[in-house]
Amino acid sequence: MRKALVKSSKFLSMVLRHDPDAIGLALDPEGWANIHDLLEAARRHDHPIARDDLEEIVRTNDKGRFAIDPARNRIRARQGHSIDVDLGLSPTKPPDTLYHGTVERFLDAIRADGLRAGARQHVHLSPTTDVARKVGARRGRPVILSIRAAEMAQAGSNFYLSENGVWLTDAVPPEYIDFGSDG
Repeated sequence: MRKALVKSSKFLSMVLRHDPDAIGLALDPEGWANIHDLLEAARRHDHPIARDDLEEIVRTNDKGRFAIDPARNRIRARQGHSIDVDLGLSPTKPPDTLYHGTVERFLDAIRADGLRAGARQHVHLSPTTDVARKVGARRGRPVILSIRAAEMAQAGSNFYLSENGVWLTDAVPPEYIDFGSDG
């Protein structure tokens, strides 16, 4: 992806996941923004994005962070919100094991408190160790945690599967985390 598109992708993540008010953009309760309004607000705030570039960002984002509705009028982030939105996801039976990529400096807190959503709505879990490794590597040498998701679900925790394959849950208590040899 071209450098300008990467910058615009990060801008879109900030606006659609965390702070639409920063550019005076309104999201509906499901997190959707009118594309015309988004492009106009971005332009007014010195971050012009061409419609073709927006389409390319959505189409080529390696994590599939964004979705455009079938009518091609609205856009939203698929997950990762720190603002209150209802993505309309239904509880879904998870696989036996999911994974979380992190770094060593967070392990003591995770051992004590488990995985918490923090400022976001959900904890993000990966279906494979490869994806978790990429996530953890953004902050340093990755440590992969195995999450006993089926056991959590059996005990009453809900899991949701976003459109781009990211598993979401409210929290992961430490007793469901296998730290393995890396952690």
